[in-house]
Amino acid sequence: MKPKNNPKFKHLFDLPEKVGKDVKKPQPNNFVKENIPERRSFLQKAALGGLGLGAFMSMPIEDTLAHSMQLVNRNSNPSDLRITDLRIAEVANAPMRCPIIRIDTNQGIYGLGEVRDGASARYALVLKSRILGENPCQVERLFKKIKLFGNHARQAGGVCGIEMALWDLAGKAYNVPIYQMLGGKYRDSIRLYSDTTKSNDPEVFADRLKARKDKGYTFLKMDFGVEMVKDNEGSVVNTRAFEKGKSWDSEYGSYGRTGHPFTGVQITDKGIAEMVEYVAAVRNKVGYDIPLAADHFGHFDYKECIRLGEALEPYRLAWLEDMVPWFYTEKWKQITDAIKTPTLTGEDIFLKEEFIKLIDARAIDMIQPDLASSGGILETKKIGDYAEEKGIPMAMHFAGTPVSFMANIHCAAATENFISLEHHSVDIPWWEDLVKDIPKPLVTNGFAKVPEGPGLGIDLNEDVIKEHLQDGTEYFAPTEEWNTDRSNDRWWS
Repeated sequence: MKPKNNPKFKHLFDLPEKVGKDVKKPQPNNFVKENIPERRSFLQKAALGGLGLGAFMSMPIEDTLAHSMQLVNRNSNPSDLRITDLRIAEVANAPMRCPIIRIDTNQGIYGLGEVRDGASARYALVLKSRILGENPCQVERLFKKIKLFGNHARQAGGVCGIEMALWDLAGKAYNVPIYQMLGGKYRDSIRLYSDTTKSNDPEVFADRLKARKDKGYTFLKMDFGVEMVKDNEGSVVNTRAFEKGKSWDSEYGSYGRTGHPFTGVQITDKGIAEMVEYVAAVRNKVGYDIPLAADHFGHFDYKECIRLGEALEPYRLAWLEDMVPWFYTEKWKQITDAIKTPTLTGEDIFLKEEFIKLIDARAIDMIQPDLASSGGILETKKIGDYAEEKGIPMAMHFAGTPVSFMANIHCAAATENFISLEHHSVDIPWWEDLVKDIPKPLVTNGFAKVPEGPGLGIDLNEDVIKEHLQDGTEYFAPTEEWNTDRSNDRWWS
């Protein structure tokens, strides 16, 4: 059964009839500088009201070629396109540090991509020598060439960011949006879910989520975990685990670096009751008419996850996200089989193979790839397509600039089992201003229009980018030191 026909998930696919004001079709961007040359005989046929298949088949060869090439950017010769440079501009606090990639070519057009939030730009720079001189339109071949340098989570950032930029370049070369190169779109507007930070006060927490709903969002997610109650007497066992570092710390021995089964953290019945109080407060404020998901539970073993999941079942959450690390397939299956609320993971998985393991084991109810970790645009669509065949819905994780955002928008438009895309920058006033050549606002009533311009359909706003560069970095500074880094990259002898 397809997910949208499954009663368990039906409410997640229901959309309002209207998603905001009509947006005018964007004008051609700077990469399309001239109109397509006129072909008299072709226009005589096309002017009669469109070109039917019969007309196409009966046309002379020169007119057939004119029709098939009418969308090609005449400022580009795709066959002769070659990569000449790769540079980085790192944006700070968007919501995290986000390295934007620009790939230049010999024909003056360039492609934009983005390394995943918080990842090192070096993950992309080390790949520069592997793509110089290549034709960027050979996207899948180049992806296979560089994907061996990727790994899970942020370590995939370079591979995925370059893949985005290659698709942007290919779209600009052929003057078509990326979604069209993926096979077309299933939807014109993309539903977003708004992430919401935690508070130790249940009412403040609920007010934050209600404010998201008041902005028009029809899907919400809350950061919700054991850290909200760990300081309450008698709520958490082994609070000493938290003394070694916060959840984001990466130092060995810290709470954040210790795997979930190994922290020794347990939740008492009192602690579970207090966590349930938070969810009850949120539901009282936002109601049950929109989906509400939960994330960031903390680092504790799967049996504690089951206890918490069972306690939260009356509040009909859309999903429980990343309760244990994604690679514990058996533990995920035990959680999924034990509770009624849908389970979800995937933001740190690189490539489709690991998703397939989870899906085939029926270990999770839903998947959530992060396009900047999963392998990029095409790989994420492949992941979604496989899940769709198995009756698994796909949400999409995202926290970055509008560059990666638009890559997600195109992928979501082209994938049938898509539910909702994360928007992590709702409270950043300058976030949308990082890009231009696209109608604003990018987000209206919790939805984003699928752009119709070539490639990603955007260009960078240089002035705003420069205002928000990471300290100590420059705007697309030269990277010649990465031009000649060569090695024998083959996996066999």
